[in-house]
Amino acid sequence: MKNKMIKSLVLSGVFIATGLVLPMAFHAIGGAGPVFLPMHIPVLIAGFFLELPFAVAVGILTPLLSSLLTGMPPFFPVLPYMILELATYGAIVSLLYRKSRVNVYMSLIISMICGRIMAGAAVWVLATIFMVQLPSPVVFVQGAIIKGIPGIVIQLILIPSIVLGVKRFNPTSEFHKFT
Repeated sequence: MKNKMIKSLVLSGVFIATGLVLPMAFHAIGGAGPVFLPMHIPVLIAGFFLELPFAVAVGILTPLLSSLLTGMPPFFPVLPYMILELATYGAIVSLLYRKSRVNVYMSLIISMICGRIMAGAAVWVLATIFMVQLPSPVVFVQGAIIKGIPGIVIQLILIPSIVLGVKRFNPTSEFHKFT
């Protein structure tokens, strides 16, 4: 049990660190973050490798630490909906793939949809209750999807390749029983 906890903490740290570095690389080439969604990739992958609490923690801590350390995403109003969106990604992937044994593709697609819905709900709360000047939730989600199509395509190709690659090249790992 202790080894499993340490392994989960170390993997969480690796995913968070990747979620901090990858966006910096994309922003360095001209603000490509909102198009390629680099922070989403390690958070989504974390859901496949980590149990629910760790996957959610990666989804919360990655944008929070990135905002505090780099200013991206902006602390307000972007950070609140990104935290909820990415925490939802980690939670849904972990629940579907690790607990319910849903295949990698469906787990990924469903989590991406749920994360966008959560972001839309957060935008609605920010706009309605806190009077933040944001587009309507539907317009926000549509815009995020359209602008993020390259990132979504990358996620749909890269993430299943990584998850299935781990299964293929390390069939004796503890992770194997979840794939």
